[in-house]
Amino acid sequence: MPEIILGISAYYHDSAAALLIDGEIVAAAHEERFTRIKHDSSFPVHAARYVLQEAGVEFSDLKAVAFYDKPFIKFERLLETYHAFTPKGLTSFLSAIPVWIKEKLFMKRLLRQELAKLGEGRVPLLFPEHHLSHAASAFYPSPFEEAAILTVDGVGEWATTMIGRGEQNRIEVLKELHFPHSLGLLYSAFTYYTGFKVNSGEYKLMGLAPYGNPHSEQTRDFKQKIERELVDIREDGSLVFNMKYFNFATGLRMTHDKKWTRLFGIPPRKPEAQLTPDYMNMALAIQQVTEEVILKMAREAKRLTGSKNVVLAGGVALNCVANGKLMQERIFENIWIQPDSGDAGGALGAAYAAWHIWLGKPRILNGQPDQMKNAYLGPAFDDEAIRKLARKYEAPFHHFGSEDDLTDETARLLANGNVVGWFQGRMEYGPRALGNRSILGDPRNPEMQKKMNLKIKYRESFRPFAPSVLEEDMIEYFDTRKASPYMLLVMPVTESRRKPLPDNYSELPMMEKLYHQRSDVPAVTHVDYSARVQSVNKEANPRYWKLIQAFKNETGCGMVVNTSFNVRGEPIVCSPEHAFQCFMRTEMDYLVMGNFLFDKKQQTKLAEDQDWKQQFQLD
Repeated sequence: MPEIILGISAYYHDSAAALLIDGEIVAAAHEERFTRIKHDSSFPVHAARYVLQEAGVEFSDLKAVAFYDKPFIKFERLLETYHAFTPKGLTSFLSAIPVWIKEKLFMKRLLRQELAKLGEGRVPLLFPEHHLSHAASAFYPSPFEEAAILTVDGVGEWATTMIGRGEQNRIEVLKELHFPHSLGLLYSAFTYYTGFKVNSGEYKLMGLAPYGNPHSEQTRDFKQKIERELVDIREDGSLVFNMKYFNFATGLRMTHDKKWTRLFGIPPRKPEAQLTPDYMNMALAIQQVTEEVILKMAREAKRLTGSKNVVLAGGVALNCVANGKLMQERIFENIWIQPDSGDAGGALGAAYAAWHIWLGKPRILNGQPDQMKNAYLGPAFDDEAIRKLARKYEAPFHHFGSEDDLTDETARLLANGNVVGWFQGRMEYGPRALGNRSILGDPRNPEMQKKMNLKIKYRESFRPFAPSVLEEDMIEYFDTRKASPYMLLVMPVTESRRKPLPDNYSELPMMEKLYHQRSDVPAVTHVDYSARVQSVNKEANPRYWKLIQAFKNETGCGMVVNTSFNVRGEPIVCSPEHAFQCFMRTEMDYLVMGNFLFDKKQQTKLAEDQDWKQQFQLD
């Protein structure tokens, strides 16, 4: 009988489910993709049903269910924190504690009630610690027999950072940093102060940082004040906060706003307010501090383990700029980062911890780049499901009998300046679209970034786009020797591709910086000559690789612009229904689903004929 483990993360943000059968990843998915609620934190009943159905197993077949943290220890931290800061935090205490007593304190009972929706049977419930789940998600699927482990996030139970060592099926915790001192919470505090949403807007802060002026006295002043007033940064990368500036421990906000305003000389930015150079410089300062701390932590991990390999997880491991700097420093020979490093990835880590630690099962490395199956672990939909969708909406389409014809025609459409929705195969596990739920464009087109941000994604114009590049062509465009299959590394664009900047470039207004053509692939070159790269391997995703190769045959350029198939405020699409509705609500030109091509011009005419404007919110 196969031994099956279900991993669950829930009740904080980004809930998910993952399934292992005899130690092999079979399926994994975020709950938000099914409910269409961004960062859904509820019990992942839809995701769990999907992974069971994908595997063809029943709930009663499970060996165990593993939840990604220990609620009792988290509750202990909550109580001790309020006690330590008393009498402050009464309002927060009165709002948080009843919820914990009513729901989260009795997590085992709550989980049993939710799991009953999946089927009958009483399955053992396991609770690995939060950072152990992160560590397991980083080490066990990695290609390394042994490695240093670095997990960095906001907070789990008590730990906010963990340095460990993995060898065979064992994980040893070597060092921890405890709440309230946390690199993730420091970054989130600046996310809040610059007007973005905590736990989802951190990547916006990272994207804003390059617009700051590295030569500005204000940037240097901000950085010095962070290091002198807000936090004491030790040589091993550990942090000690000056808590008089922070309100997250017992309050309802991240910062003491008045104290930050006095310290930095600018008030907290209101969400959606204009982005001025002050906040750009602030974003750059905290990004610089974050990168320096990550490097210190990595050097400490190297000192403690002596390993040539390092694996990373936790929300801060999604800071792909810091990851790129870590790679460039060559502290370690080899780096592997869990593609779903945030809390959703804790579901997979919890399942792995159950398999290797609770059951004591050995690791079996099969010579693959890793065990993640390229993160294509979600639902797939066949031609019949797409044809059914087309029948439902009486939507005209062209069906291709040949994959070569499909990719050649799509490449031609991209080369002609069109934006194409690309929906293929199994949905990605993690926050990045990797060529199966993607929106694509021509990276050579200087208008493409503006078009995709404002007319397709409906998001802030400063946000950069990522390139998907043929793995064999990477060195032609980027200064790197490493593959980047999961879009988790920011790399410099090669000098040969760059275009010169004016002498006063750092002083230019944001929009002038944004729309200055910096390279011969301007749509994917950020303002600091960098790009968040996905390398596409022929074996990993044959159809996507073939499309990019066809685009290269058409244009001479071996890459495409790749952004996630969604609009601002919505999760990445999961089903043909989600994809078609997103296609109809935006100014996307074409949609390719499976072997079907949908033309917006034809769909719009049909929509007008059948009064679909209200349904799809067409202008």
